[in-house]
Order: sequence, then structure tokens, then C-alpha cells
Amino acid sequence: MKLLIDVKVFCMTSLVVLILTTVSVYTQWSSDFRMTNNPGISNISLNNSRCISVSGQFVHTVWMDDRDNNFEIYYKRSSDGGLNWEPVQRLTVDAAMSELPSIATNGSIIHVVWSDSRNGNSEIYYKRSTNSGTTWQADERITNDPSVSITPVIGINGSIIHIIWSDMRDGNFEIYHKRSTDSGINWDAVMRLTNNSASSTVPSVWASGIYVNIAWEDNRDGNNEIYYNRSTNAGISFGSDIRITNNSSNSLSPSISSSGSDVHIAFFDDRESNYEIFYKHSPDNGINWDAVKRITNAPSASGRPNIVANGANIHIVWDDERDGNKEIYYNMSVNNGNTWNSELRLTNNSSTSGNPFTAILLNTVHVLWQDYRDGNFEIYYKRNPTGNPTGITNLNCQIPDKISLSQNYPNPFNPATNIEFSVPVSGLVKVSVYDVIGREIAAIVNSNLNPGTYKADWDASKFNSGVYFYTLTSGSFTETKKMIFIK
Repeated sequence: MKLLIDVKVFCMTSLVVLILTTVSVYTQWSSDFRMTNNPGISNISLNNSRCISVSGQFVHTVWMDDRDNNFEIYYKRSSDGGLNWEPVQRLTVDAAMSELPSIATNGSIIHVVWSDSRNGNSEIYYKRSTNSGTTWQADERITNDPSVSITPVIGINGSIIHIIWSDMRDGNFEIYHKRSTDSGINWDAVMRLTNNSASSTVPSVWASGIYVNIAWEDNRDGNNEIYYNRSTNAGISFGSDIRITNNSSNSLSPSISSSGSDVHIAFFDDRESNYEIFYKHSPDNGINWDAVKRITNAPSASGRPNIVANGANIHIVWDDERDGNKEIYYNMSVNNGNTWNSELRLTNNSSTSGNPFTAILLNTVHVLWQDYRDGNFEIYYKRNPTGNPTGITNLNCQIPDKISLSQNYPNPFNPATNIEFSVPVSGLVKVSVYDVIGREIAAIVNSNLNPGTYKADWDASKFNSGVYFYTLTSGSFTETKKMIFIK
């Protein structure tokens, strides 16, 4: 009897440990946190920009807010990785509209740019903090011409700052660039990057080493396409424009990021009769580009993607109307965009959640968006401290005798199935899905797991009907089974 009790106690203790482990590893996303609380409208910028940036334990956010009767730029920070947040700071004070901010950080130096109409037309303004956002220097006017300068974005590599925007000084919207080589103290002359009779708008920028990567939306071809350009000398000069998309539909609002020699662009496109999220990758600093990949496949509109690369881990957030109202979705690739995990819905409320941004430091994923759940648009935030999506369930407390892979259930399936597997020792476990010609199309598990029996879910709704194979890999063990998807 005592032995039986001891076994039960051990099992219950192991179960508690496993549950706690599961919570810490898989129930990773924090609850939605409301950042603003006022009767005005709090909005963040378009997806090509960045409204959240991370440096060490500091998380910095910016947005535009009309709580003071006109739109001004506001700022909020966390000094403990997003766990707690300090009071809001107002960054601009003028009678005109200040809007569409973008933020970048380098250690304790924080850089913010925005569009401002205090001069009678929209100009680009800049300000910085040198003490992690505790105090701020005066506003600085970056542009000075009688036309419209809008949608500024900021890219940073050490002390070199790049501001990119769209400007009508030449009769139509073109892309312009201005840089500082001393952390925003002095600025070089304005440089015009595009030159065509059409409209070049909503640029996105990412600087890494000597490379400055820029993507934008351009209608020189009769419809909106995504274009790309780069500098290989830290912004002294730029190369020729490269057309990234080529179809008869509209390709809109690119977001760009890079890590090492890999450059990543996400955008939304209505080539499939409704707007979906698409992705493009260059493995060699923008010289060559892989084929376009479709990231979403839903009957409603998916839009405004924001992408960040962290080594080979690529993170995308976007807003999506598949649930009857606009919600925030997330996906991740662990192999430089070659394959993508299952999508994860981050918000769940009956109102509108839109315009998400993400920032990554080490393994923590931070997401910021605007939300109408409170009766007016407010700013919300959540984070994932592990950098991996959910979708794995631990099934029991027993340590299995051997590693094994079960047949998926149901099989055949439409559109989702679950895959059960057991691992007797701790270690890296990967479960991947392959098509009939051996291409890896999804990595549904790629994590360090404790001993146990697990269930992983796979949603195949964005794939075609047919035969697929799934493989469990852990250490030197590999096993593959077949499954059938029937729509």
C-alpha cells in the first residue's frame, strides 16, 4: 500500500512539474496589456514603420494620440523587459498635427521621427533621448520644402542613423533619404532615391553593418508593386531599384528586416482575389531573391504585416479578418523563411485589433497594436518570453520507456490533425511536415522538451489536398509516417 501511495505521489509531483514546465514553455504569450487609457484616439503608424524597439531590458514604444485635442506624439517605456510600464510621456507640443512616428534605439540613445504640420505643410521631424527615454532633446526639423513629406521611418546601425520618407517636392511622391553619422547630432544633405513619374510611397528600412535595405510601394508599372534598393556603403550611395513583385494585382505596404546576409520582406497582396500576406527572401544581401511565398490562406482580408529577423528565426505579425472582426495574428519561421509554423491568433475580442508591430531581443517577442475593445482606439501590448509559438500539449506525467511517433489523428483529415509523440529524455525535438517530393513545408515542433508524451496540432488549411509525411527527429532518432489531407 505504501508503495502504491509513493507511486501516486511521485506521479502527481511529476505531473505538477510537467504542468509548470508546460506553462512556462508553451503558455508563453502574456495577457493583453492596455498601454493607454484616455477618451481620445490612440493610433500607431503604418506597418512599414516601427513603433516598438528594445534595448537591453528597456522596451520603448511610440504612437500618436489626440487626448490633447490634436494628434501629438506620445512615448511609454518599460525598464524590465515589458513586465511593468512607466507613465506616458508627451513628446510633441504644438497646435498642429504630429503623426506616424517611428522609433529606433542604440543602447541608451533613443531616436524618434514623425510627420508634423506645424509649418503649414507636412514636414519630417526628429528628436532623441540620450538616457533611455528619461528626458528628451528639442524637436529638430529634418525637411524644409513647400510640398508634403510623410511616412518617415528610421533605421539604425550603431551611430549611423537613416531616415527614409516619401516626399512630393518633385511633383509626385518619391523616396528620400537623410543620414547622420554621429547619432543624430549632425545630418547629411537630403538624397533622392527614386526618380519616376509615378508614386513611390510607404518606405521601410533596415540597416545592418554597411548595408541599408529599403523596400517601398510603387505604381510605376500601372499597379502597385513592391520595389527594393540597397546601399553597400552605409548610405553614402544606393544602387538601382529592383522590382520585387510582378503581378496584375496590388502589392502593398512592405515591411523589411535583415540578419546577416539574409534580407526579408513581408507585404500584403490581392493576387488571390482577397488580401493575403506574402513573403520574399534574399540570402545574399539583396542580390538574388527567392520565389514569393504565401504566408496566409483565409477567405477574408489579411493585411499590414510587420516582420523582424533574429538570426534564422523570422517573426511576422499582421491583422486578419477571418474571425469576423479584425484580430492580430502571428507566425514564425526557424529556418530563414524556408518553412513556417502554424499561425497563432494573438487577440480574441469582438472589436477591431489592428496595425501590429513586433520587436525581438534574444528570445523575447514583443507585440504592440491598436485596439477598439474599450470603445475608442487604445494601444495594447503583449509579449512571449520564449520566442516560440504555442500548439504543443503535454498529455501525461509518465516518463515513456522509449521514443516513439504515433499515427496522426484523424487521418484522413480536414483541415487539422494532431500528432502524438513520446520522448524519454530531455533534448531538442523537431516534428516537421514534408510534401510528396520531400520539401519541408512546416516545422510544427522545434523546441527543447522534457521527458513525456506530447500532442502537436497541425492546420493544413493553406495547403492543397494530398499525401504528406511527418517526421520526428530527436538526437540520432528519426521516424516518418504518412498522412492524407482531403479538403
